[in-house]
Amino acid sequence: MRKNIETDHDIIIGSPAAAAPAPASLAADATTSSPTPTPVGRSWRSRLLGQLTGFGLVGGLAFIVDLAVYNLVRATVLDDSPIWSKVVSVSVATAVAWLGNRYLTFRRERSPHPLREAALFAVVNVVGLLIAAGCLFVSHYVFGFTSQLADNISGNGVGLVLGTAFRFAAYRWFVFAPRTRTLRLPRTAHLPSTAPTGGLS
Repeated sequence: MRKNIETDHDIIIGSPAAAAPAPASLAADATTSSPTPTPVGRSWRSRLLGQLTGFGLVGGLAFIVDLAVYNLVRATVLDDSPIWSKVVSVSVATAVAWLGNRYLTFRRERSPHPLREAALFAVVNVVGLLIAAGCLFVSHYVFGFTSQLADNISGNGVGLVLGTAFRFAAYRWFVFAPRTRTLRLPRTAHLPSTAPTGGLS
């Protein structure tokens, strides 16, 4: 009786079904169920996140410069000209934004031609300003939302968001995009010559 129990126990524990490995399909499902991101995808996402962070920091610095320069100029040399004070402050803030984006946010993509890059940067900023002004114009004169709250929502809310999104996209894919790309072709293998080495053809 004891021998039979031990025999049955050995069959259960040491049976081929218990020791057999899991089917290949189950192993494949376990392997493919949790794909890991490729190094290229991780690098692209981290690079984009770094650019967004740098863009935000530079934008915040440019805003502070704009505010400080405007109030400084308005209180000193141009105390009776708020419009020209704003022109000066915006010009200085735009220069700060260009330098910050060139040497911080897009330092790896900056162009070897800084004057051309600065001109493109200025054009993009003018277009971004027109986007914000266009949102204010449509809200105020087309839809008839003339309250100060509506003007702030359209100009400093919707317009600011759309203009900022446009500027970042234009900076990344137009202003600071590489102008020239070298096409590297793989070296072709040296194939044996098929020309006859002797005799009549």
